[in-house]
Amino acid sequence: MEALTKKRTVAGNVSRRQDMTTITLSYNAQNVLLNSIIQTALLAGAKQVQERQLTPFEQSLEDIKYGRITRIKNISNLLEECMQ
Repeated sequence: MEALTKKRTVAGNVSRRQDMTTITLSYNAQNVLLNSIIQTALLAGAKQVQERQLTPFEQSLEDIKYGRITRIKNISNLLEECMQ
């Protein structure tokens, strides 16, 4: 059985200026030590940032950006793409 994993983003104030650093953690949710460290950071003033889900339009733009879109001109090109 796979262990539960959590992904949490924590932002903390790095200096007296308002610069913020964002840290994304992926860890085993049953690890008591890591949970207590994260709770301590949150008590010290770090803020938990919720991940925002992309809209379908934003997902489409991301697909175009990373080249996950294939353009097919005719049926022979379609067959070539399917054979690869």
